[in-house]
Amino acid sequence: MGDPAFWQNKEKASQASQELVYLKEGVDNFSKLKESLTELSNEKEVEEFENKLRREELKIFLSGRYDKNNAILSVYSGAGGQDAQDWATMIIRMYERYCQRKGYQLSVLHQSFGEGGGPEGRIGTKSAILEIKAPYAYGSLKKESGVHRLVRISPFSAKSLRHTSFVLVEVLPEIPQGEEEVQIKPEELKVETFRASGPGGQYVNRRESAVRITHLPTGIKVTCQSERLQGLNRERAMRVLFAKLHQLESEKKEKELKKIKGERVSAGWGNQIRSYVLHPYKMAKDLRTRIETSNVEAVLDGNLDEFVDAEIKHD
Repeated sequence: MGDPAFWQNKEKASQASQELVYLKEGVDNFSKLKESLTELSNEKEVEEFENKLRREELKIFLSGRYDKNNAILSVYSGAGGQDAQDWATMIIRMYERYCQRKGYQLSVLHQSFGEGGGPEGRIGTKSAILEIKAPYAYGSLKKESGVHRLVRISPFSAKSLRHTSFVLVEVLPEIPQGEEEVQIKPEELKVETFRASGPGGQYVNRRESAVRITHLPTGIKVTCQSERLQGLNRERAMRVLFAKLHQLESEKKEKELKKIKGERVSAGWGNQIRSYVLHPYKMAKDLRTRIETSNVEAVLDGNLDEFVDAEIKHD
């Protein structure tokens, strides 16, 4: 960094500087832990030390190329009408509360609303894109990708019947500018603008600030309406598009590798990862790590640490 030529490429210099911050933070955190180890004097201090050590330990498992990046988390309601749309809204709230607990910055880039009339006045969600900004946000949440299943007495059933709903969660890394492996030509994009609006006409913007971008070769569509300025929405939508195209290329390579290995590729919607049961008993259970709890309400309120930590360590 002392070389004047280092600063000629501002993007690479910024990325290297950020990398230095991460490395220094990691070394400093372990140094502080080592120093505090000899000063522990009571059970509370020991417990706090163990929690800090556990957080640092988890970072050892987050060594993927993009693990330390921000995350783009998408939610899609499955078949099931109002029940599935209400479940999607509950899932969004779960991650919002999780981010609040962790001190992560969360923004809703786009939300396609479904029908209203849900419990506690909730409005259903067809799909949504959330941007989560925090060090290691992607590495921490990437294994939340998959199908989340809810079993409950349907609040929309006049006969109070039990209903099963499905929501698909997709977690992608935010690709830093200048690191995009996928090249996008301007002629491959169809850009549309429209007025951003919420349920019941709320948050209507008189200007056409919302942006929808379609990548014509793949048919991938991304929408952003979180900002009041069209240019900012376009910039955020492009970040999501790069992330989705990166994921598409990664999946292609993974499928080719599995063909060579002779492994069977499972269908995306069949990849159920966690069940949340509210009736006839209460249990949240991860089907990969076998972590489970009867306190489903706490999980839905964002208390996901036990699940997320186990997922990070699970092969």
